[in-house]
Amino acid sequence: MGSTLAIDGGTPVVPNGAVKTWPEFTEADREAVLKVFDNNQLHTNAAPFAQELQQKWAEYCGVKHCLVTNGGTGALHMAVASAGVQAGEEVITSAYSYWASAASILHQNAIPIFADVDPLTTTIDPASIEERITEHTTAILPVDIHGMPADMDPIREVAQKHGLLVVSDCCQAHGAAYKGRRVGSLADTSGFSLNRSKNLTGGEGGLVTTDSDEFHQRAEAMLRFQNVTDEEGAVVFSGLGFNYRPHEFINAFVVSQFSRFEALNDARKQMAGYLTGAFAELPGVSGPHTPEYAEPVYFSYLWEARPEELALDIPASKLRKGLCKALAAEGVPAGPAQAKPVPGEGVFQAKLGYGRGCPWKCHDREVTYRIEDYPGALEICASRAFLGGVFHPNGMDLMRLYVDAFSKVLGHHDRVLELAEEE
Repeated sequence: MGSTLAIDGGTPVVPNGAVKTWPEFTEADREAVLKVFDNNQLHTNAAPFAQELQQKWAEYCGVKHCLVTNGGTGALHMAVASAGVQAGEEVITSAYSYWASAASILHQNAIPIFADVDPLTTTIDPASIEERITEHTTAILPVDIHGMPADMDPIREVAQKHGLLVVSDCCQAHGAAYKGRRVGSLADTSGFSLNRSKNLTGGEGGLVTTDSDEFHQRAEAMLRFQNVTDEEGAVVFSGLGFNYRPHEFINAFVVSQFSRFEALNDARKQMAGYLTGAFAELPGVSGPHTPEYAEPVYFSYLWEARPEELALDIPASKLRKGLCKALAAEGVPAGPAQAKPVPGEGVFQAKLGYGRGCPWKCHDREVTYRIEDYPGALEICASRAFLGGVFHPNGMDLMRLYVDAFSKVLGHHDRVLELAEEE
């Protein structure tokens, strides 16, 4: 492959076109989608593929109920609303996540409060949760980020101690397990995404899981623009949904994947395990840490820049920037996973979610979002990057090329640091 970096005219380690995209479509997928035309039921949870998907996912997660909906953020909002979170109440969630986690709280006219994360696991820190509980707190929303399940036992202990509900964001963790139990069964209610990038995908779509008959009934009312009434017809629950009915073409595609879903997750685990082992032998980078309680599914593979291992007294963000530039030229898709903690996003800094400062001012609440209050999340944002293509139909041959590319660019760390200085 030569020693000259590709960015300086050398031959790239990874040939053009070698990295395949996700997902891979099969003839069975096409046949399943075409059946929707024969069924002539294009939407609602009464359609046959929607019914089948709900049954399959509930059984897979080990819960009583599942509702399929049209998006992951919608699924999370349905979960938050079904748990009984009211306008103006506070829900504690992770400072490190895709910001839809917090958006689902805003959709309920509730107020997101952010807890810091453990920089080793990248998931919410239970101690940070407890520090942020107030008289207004009603729920905790942990996130299974990048396919890594949150540490649920201490989270549930905090919730039980303070009389809080737990609503789990499992959008990036289909099939992940915590102490042998699959995510989606570990909280009072949970939401999943079926976005194109997810381990189980329909292009778009979402799933809500719960063991609670009451929460299921509420979520179903949200999905259908309905109320929950008692035997005398009095309204006992009403939520402002956003037309969360699912699309049957999506359901058909998702159902078709079940025959190979476990195998596809196993392929991710195999590739991720190889990379993490190889990176342990390469000074300057590290793969993700997996705690004993977790069985992650690597929705995204995160690697970490470690300049101290190269005797470099520079910020990790600088080494990461140079490495990503050099790796891109070598044909390796790598880049920062998240630029800032969620509370640093504009909507939380300007507090204009609904305009004129709601839901904060609407409920006479002064909440300050200072990104310096989340050192764990800041550390992750500065030092970590994703590595694309760690999924089928890619395989171990590509992973070996990735390792070769990392080895190559790390052997030129002086040049890598020059690249980091360039705009």
